Amino acid sequence: MLYDLAAPAPRVILGAVALALLLAAGIAMLERRTSSKARRSLNNRTTPLSAGIVMARTRGIYAGEVTVTVLVPAHNEEASIFGTLSSLLAQSHRPDRVVVVADNCTDGTVEIARALGVEIFESLGNTAKKAGALNQVLKQLLPGQGDNDLVMVLDADTSLDDGFLAAAVARFTSDRALMAIGGLFYGEEGSGMLGQFQRNEYIRYSREIRRRRGHVFVLTGTASLFRPVALRTVASCRGDTIPGAHGDVYDTAALTEDNELTIALKSLGALMISPSECSVVTEVMPTIQSLWVQRLRWQRGALENIGAYGVSPPTFRYWAQQLGLGYSVIALSAFVLLLLVTLLAIDSWVWFPFWLGIGLVFTAERVVSVWAGGPRARLLALALFPELLFDVFLDLVYVKGIVDIALGRQADWGHVVRSAPNDALQKVE
Repeated sequence: MLYDLAAPAPRVILGAVALALLLAAGIAMLERRTSSKARRSLNNRTTPLSAGIVMARTRGIYAGEVTVTVLVPAHNEEASIFGTLSSLLAQSHRPDRVVVVADNCTDGTVEIARALGVEIFESLGNTAKKAGALNQVLKQLLPGQGDNDLVMVLDADTSLDDGFLAAAVARFTSDRALMAIGGLFYGEEGSGMLGQFQRNEYIRYSREIRRRRGHVFVLTGTASLFRPVALRTVASCRGDTIPGAHGDVYDTAALTEDNELTIALKSLGALMISPSECSVVTEVMPTIQSLWVQRLRWQRGALENIGAYGVSPPTFRYWAQQLGLGYSVIALSAFVLLLLVTLLAIDSWVWFPFWLGIGLVFTAERVVSVWAGGPRARLLALALFPELLFDVFLDLVYVKGIVDIALGRQADWGHVVRSAPNDALQKVE
């Protein structure tokens, strides 16, 4: 009753393939139409950041050379702040200004940053985490910024690959309509197999963005650059055409402020990309518990963000992604259950060529998609079942997020505290 021993008929296979292609093409066409319409829009109220409006407003105006001001929000990041600032200051295109936004720090973060000669902004009475601290500094910074004075937000646990800023500045210089650039992120070394799971996941995500020619899903909080006009427009539209408190760039009610800001910018018609040249290395969670807290926050944040914006052309893909995740939970659970039932019901294992072929194709895709990660990434993907167990873990996070939202439970932000290297201050003295 649960399993057909015969291979599907050719017409069934062709029908399934056709249906999958039709759904994929439909989503791609809708996304392209939505993106194209937003870029051509001249509605200054609903899409004030559309390419058509921006190009008309800036035509014939020289806004000066492109400059970069980097904001590094940090809460007790003494273990990683030295590496982050070192990678930033070593860029081939050196930033014009670096500001460490110290939010309620009680460790050596400020001392290490000050020793490296960067500016320090300490938040005052902030209880709204990273978003609140950034809102405080942006309210002081943005009024004095011109159209070509870029603002970058860089996480204190992230290191830029060389050439990141040079590539980003070149993109902004060549395209007046471009409002934001997000980095492609890869996982740092370490943390054993758990770390490799995360590195493989990040490699696949970055590969997908490259295949989409930089069309970005999320302007990642690890490293993103914005034109000041984009951030000022978001702040002015909060409480009117987009959710949030008027005057705030970041919505402090959002668990995932980077994802929310991406949706806000897309809703206002902004053009944004993630070029393959702009890559960063970010931390991976060292324990199952810290990974659970991180992913639960990401999942809940994503669901709450699209819930706040509702169903609209800019959010359609996000809704489709969440529905896809829901289906994957059902499909993977059914697969595991069927596998267990089969093992308990038969006396000896039977190989079916058709399903074996499908499994080989699936395994090959898993390996190819992490090929750039090196031998360890490929071996883990080739083993297949460990990554399937990791997928089950992520599915449990998804279900937990749905349940918590339905029951109105309070979300936990979570913060991994790592001890600083003993020679951190010695390196900068």
